[in-house]
Formats: sequence, C-alpha cells, structure tokens
Amino acid sequence: MATGRVACTYLQNSGLGNTVNPLLSLCDPKVYQLPVLLLIGWRGEPGVKDEPQHVAQGALSGPILDSMQCPYQVLPTEPEAADRVLSEACSYMTANNAPYAILVRKDTFSDYKLQQKSTAPEYEMTREDAIKNILDALDPTDVIVSTTGMTSREVFEHRAAVDGKHHRDFLTVGCMGHASSIAQAIALQKPQRQVFCLDGDGAVIMHMGSLTTAGQLQQHALLQNFKHIVINNGAHDSVGGQPTAGFDVSLTGVAEASGYRTVIPKVSTRGGVVDAVQRMRAAQGPAMVEVLVRTGARKDLGRPTTTPVQNKEAFMQFLAE
Repeated sequence: MATGRVACTYLQNSGLGNTVNPLLSLCDPKVYQLPVLLLIGWRGEPGVKDEPQHVAQGALSGPILDSMQCPYQVLPTEPEAADRVLSEACSYMTANNAPYAILVRKDTFSDYKLQQKSTAPEYEMTREDAIKNILDALDPTDVIVSTTGMTSREVFEHRAAVDGKHHRDFLTVGCMGHASSIAQAIALQKPQRQVFCLDGDGAVIMHMGSLTTAGQLQQHALLQNFKHIVINNGAHDSVGGQPTAGFDVSLTGVAEASGYRTVIPKVSTRGGVVDAVQRMRAAQGPAMVEVLVRTGARKDLGRPTTTPVQNKEAFMQFLAE
C-alpha cells in the first residue's frame, strides 16, 4: 500500500497454514483486494521422498490454495517458461487485485551463497556442542522437548551415540515455534518432573506469544518446573542460514518482561552451559537461559531412524513412569 506495487512473500509450504487468515481476512477480493505474489517452496511434493512432517503438507499445498480460491502454478525450471508463469501471475494480480501463488519444486534454483558476510562472533560452541553438554548435564527423569530442524536431529544423534535410548525426548520435527507451548503443557500435567525445552532463536521469535503465556501462568504459581533453553546462533540454520533478529534483541529480556520467574545470564562456553543447567534445575520456573553458539552443522548429520509415532509412544510411556 505504501508503494502501490505488488509485494512478494517467500515462504516454505510449512508456513502456508499461517497465511490462511491474512489471505482470507485481509487480502481477499471481498475485503481489501490486496494483490500479493506467494513464492512457496514445495516440500513434500507427491512422489518426492521427504521427511514425515512434510508429506501431508506437500500433498495438500495445492488443495489448500484451491480452497482459498487462490490460483497457482508450478514454477518451470526453464527460464522462458518461468517468465511466462510470472507474467501470467502479474497479469492476474493486476486485473483482479488478488493474491497469486507459485509453487517451487526442490532443486529449481541453483545453490546461492549469501553475499553479506556474517558479523556474528565465532562462539566456542556449535549448536551440537551445546546440545551434548545440556543433555549430559540433565538427570534421567528430566523431560526434553526439542525444537524443529537440526536441533532435534542432533538430540537424536547424541542419544544414539550414548545409549541408543530416545524415550526421554519429544522431537518437535514440525510446527516450528511451538516446542515451548508443548513443553509448557507437559509441565502443567507433570509438576513433579523437570521439563526442559531446547529451543532456537528463530523458533522463539516466530511464536513469541508463548512467552507471555508462561509468564501469565507463573502468576498462578504454575510452571515452576518449566525450563526454557534458547540456543541462539542468529540464523535459520536448518533452511539456508538466513539471519534472524536473535543477536539484535534480548530474548531473555523479553522473557523477563513477560513474567519469567528466573532469567539466567547468557552463556557461550561448555562450562557455562553445564553451570547454567544446574542453576536452572535448582531455580523456580518459568526459567530461561540463552546459549550463544556459532552457525553450521555436520555434513553427515543424520535424521531420526524412528518414526514420529514411535517417538510419541515411547515418550508418553516415559511420562507415565
């Protein structure tokens, strides 16, 4: 509206559900008639092998757009054909003042390196280093809920390397940003257990409202067993390394303002992580600590070898003990 030009929004289809409300209640021709080009990365495309959390969303991406009466095409890999699709999209948006979507298949674009060099400090630990030190410092009865992406993969690999047991961990392989809400719900139902959420800066920022929920429940003497560990590398490391606002804002400051009972100063060393975990175990929750790490992951990082249903069932049995 400020420029009079059509906006372009790039997202993975995992986020398509988040767009339903603004597309239908704001952009729709029956409301504000706001054209926007949706460039959607198509994970879980039917016939293409992908992770379980992407299968249903991949199959339903087209039908979801159809149900919203949002026309779409798949972006061809040939430049001339891609130009035609973009031209048709622009013509439609200009004529109808309505959104238009383009689904982008895997490997449509070639690899690209960000031109702007990162100015983030080279912290002592990687995320995987931090996760190993956190898990090793916890007690056998402690409950772990880990966020989506490489965090849960690294949790799984560390458990596999140590004892092959995964029942203590709920791997939130999908629904980015909701790990802390899941952990809070478990903490409410299991007040005698310490519940640790291993979160990421991008995930916390995506659904920051969950921090205020924890703060509100704290006023009723609830969530004293909820311990929130945010592993902050200042990037969306699992999907390309695009920078977040993680290093530009104080996540612990937001938590404190939201009503977290305990906020532990940031740590960035192995020793600092171990000390912080022990302090969190003794502290009243909701409690948060921010662990500063550098970006990057092992090239040979594996994926969980158990199914999500197997993970859920083993985890529920652990909670029932």
